[in-house]
Amino acid sequence: MRIPVKKSSEATLKRKGAGALVCGLSLAVAACSSGPESAERQSSSTQVYSGARQLEQLDRGLIAVPADEGVLVSWRKLQGDSDQLSLSLYRGGELIAEQAVSQSTNFLDRQGSAGTTYELRSNGQVLASVTAWETPYLNLPIDQPKDRTTPDGERYSYTANDASVGDLNGDGRYEIVLKWDPTNAKDNSQGGYTGNALIDAYTLEGERLWRIDMGRNIRAGAHYTQFMVYDFDGDGRAEIAMKTADGTVDGEGKIIGDPKANWVSGEQKQEVRDRTGSQVTSDGRYIGNLKGRILSGPEYFSVFEGATGRELDTVAYIPQRAPGDDNPSSEQMKKIWGDGYANRSERYLAGVAYLDGERASAVMARGYYERSVIAAYDFRDGAISTRWVFDSAAPGVPDHFGGQGNHQLSVADVDRDGKDEIIYGAMALDDDGSPKWTTALGHGDAMHVSDLDPSRPGLELFGVYESVRRNGGIGSAVIDAEDGTVLWSKSAEKDNGRGLAADIDPRHPGAEVWALNAPELFNIKGEPVSPQRPRQVNFAIWWDGDPLRELLDGTTVYKWNWNTGTSEPILETEGTSSNNGTKANPALSADILGDWREEVIFRTEDNQSLRIYSTPIATDISLTTLMHNSQYRLSVAWQNTSYNQPPHLDYDVGEKVKSAKQ
Repeated sequence: MRIPVKKSSEATLKRKGAGALVCGLSLAVAACSSGPESAERQSSSTQVYSGARQLEQLDRGLIAVPADEGVLVSWRKLQGDSDQLSLSLYRGGELIAEQAVSQSTNFLDRQGSAGTTYELRSNGQVLASVTAWETPYLNLPIDQPKDRTTPDGERYSYTANDASVGDLNGDGRYEIVLKWDPTNAKDNSQGGYTGNALIDAYTLEGERLWRIDMGRNIRAGAHYTQFMVYDFDGDGRAEIAMKTADGTVDGEGKIIGDPKANWVSGEQKQEVRDRTGSQVTSDGRYIGNLKGRILSGPEYFSVFEGATGRELDTVAYIPQRAPGDDNPSSEQMKKIWGDGYANRSERYLAGVAYLDGERASAVMARGYYERSVIAAYDFRDGAISTRWVFDSAAPGVPDHFGGQGNHQLSVADVDRDGKDEIIYGAMALDDDGSPKWTTALGHGDAMHVSDLDPSRPGLELFGVYESVRRNGGIGSAVIDAEDGTVLWSKSAEKDNGRGLAADIDPRHPGAEVWALNAPELFNIKGEPVSPQRPRQVNFAIWWDGDPLRELLDGTTVYKWNWNTGTSEPILETEGTSSNNGTKANPALSADILGDWREEVIFRTEDNQSLRIYSTPIATDISLTTLMHNSQYRLSVAWQNTSYNQPPHLDYDVGEKVKSAKQ
């Protein structure tokens, strides 16, 4: 099923329903600014470009990891490296390897040990130096906040939660941006006070650069604060973009908005429509607790300087709770979002996209169960401007663009025009914010967008769906990401809460897919290839050096054994914890150091450190750093959004390796 959209109708869309939440205009897609002029699109000599896209200027990311038979030393192959580029590796001043980056970007030094020093050189020039790790991980001390107390006397502490990376100071190395969640963080369905969410930045040596306190008027929980770390203005240094409120304190101590404002609801009860988080009365009504919810007050969108945490610019947050109204009544909210107690209206998503094909924009969204409003922002020359806003409830928007959002979004150039589209669960927006397609399959908890089927042109989407009673009983599906055509689907009788797509079996081209609602493992054509799927359905990771992806679940990496139909652990960490309950995701998984394989970051059980694990396994595959693949890099940026998903490339690794050998 797919519902096509006629482009000719987009410019004349009129407002309907409770009001279009679009910059005060009455268009379903409002172009609130013309975007950056060509004169502003100045390339920098410090930047790398993939086509027209500005990418990060990274160093070689040299690391040396203890291995079973010595030390594995690895480094980055960068976008723009010639196949003839040869790099030399020295141990203690002695040449031990000279390799073309097209052939290898790692070396197993059998004479190396913890504390051994290495240098990477090119034509005699030292590019990087490193000392071999003492442990299988890099330990980064972090500064756990002190315990605090809620207005009703509840004491809470803090746990390290989701993380992201960006080059905050322009030195070619990643820094880590970390969210601290209070132990009383809440789901939107739950009433109750929460502590303030905090955002820290750390160097890879564990030096804290700054802390942003989101303040009491931003509730803590997985659906509230999505923080985008990216170089939005093109100066070679990443910024942090996120929703803020009165009382947010930046990294230099400046307070945004009214420092005395308190928009947190007190002890109040209201009849609600959702059983989850509610009390059930004797006559079957659901009563929800409004305590701790944010139902009114101004909302902001802010961009912070990556190096200092200093607020650079703040504007009113789009989309608002109600058109032109920060303080709507419960009935207004119910009419706009589907409830009046901030369950549906306060579910936020965020991403980063190259909407003009050259410079990155921030994408901020609100709502996915019923109404969805999505805004694209540019940050240029120190100022925020709105590029466009989409409202699923505006007139002229075809049916079934509301209620299609997931607990995450994805960003990819699905039509291969050089500009990114926003895949918002079961629907997609074009680069200009216009509706592109919808499958009308409804809300889901997980999706994966990549070249899942290399026998077909373009990208595919694998998604799992919750609304099986309303979508024809479809629990999972593979979809053409360009036009929304459902290529095949599997039925379900109830909410299908988790699913994964990754190439884990070399006997079948492309990815395999599996979901909680079915016992089998399927190939990308929908054919069962194993009666038993992996039990792991959360994350995937490139770890052991072959083109296949491994499984990351909790604090363990597994290898799928396609002969026995079982998952075998190949990395078991100790003293670490995963995040977000049954989602069991790491703080971050991404290619942030060394060669193209991915690192994984876990918090320690005592929340005193982050640990970065990197593979100790040598490989004969050489790929450009995954972070210079635009879709993958953007996936890392949105990984912290709501229900975290693993990052995906826009190509199939197996096919890439095969073509390189021909």
